Amino acid sequence: MSLFGRLFGRDRDDGDADARLVVVDTETSGLDPERDELLAIGAVAVDADGVLPGDSFEVVLRNASAGDSANIALHGIGYRAQANGVPAGDALAAFNEYAAGARCVGFHTEFDRDVLRRACAAANVPFDERPWLDLATLAGALEPSKWRSGHRSLDDWLEAFGIDTVSRHNAAGDAFATAELLLRLRAMAARQGSRGFAGLLRATNQRKWLSDGH
Repeated sequence: MSLFGRLFGRDRDDGDADARLVVVDTETSGLDPERDELLAIGAVAVDADGVLPGDSFEVVLRNASAGDSANIALHGIGYRAQANGVPAGDALAAFNEYAAGARCVGFHTEFDRDVLRRACAAANVPFDERPWLDLATLAGALEPSKWRSGHRSLDDWLEAFGIDTVSRHNAAGDAFATAELLLRLRAMAARQGSRGFAGLLRATNQRKWLSDGH
């Protein structure tokens, strides 16, 4: 298939409509994936029928230097929680086991993936270089008018789709909220001809291709 076909072709059946998806969110000590520390991982699985609350994952990593009060106010993981957290190697190995064989989804996935990759390297834990689906890009591809009107953050898109969330701004809460957004975007993408994980990736690649000025 040509490059144009790979980017813009309508999907017939990618064979992965029933694949297990894992929506991932991380909490960190700051916004620099090359410097700041991974503090927590939250994840929840999604299948063809919806979000699976019973198939979820949450871990706080042990961190001897818990950071300052301003950072703690942002991520909500206090000194005691960090001091009593799980050693990084054990936490990351547990996440690898939980997410084994799944397709990963997130919001601004480049950040989460870079943070996890760096943490795995530091802890000598393998990192799976699987494709990740970025809902920030997918949302802009499916709702370009909202993108042009300034929708950028997860909160923006949750409000746009009328998604109410009970617990936010921790890794598990954000993962559940992002999973609800995935359901809305997946249904919208299917109506536009993009089905399965590969079809959703193709829609994000289309958005990136157009954004690059082609």
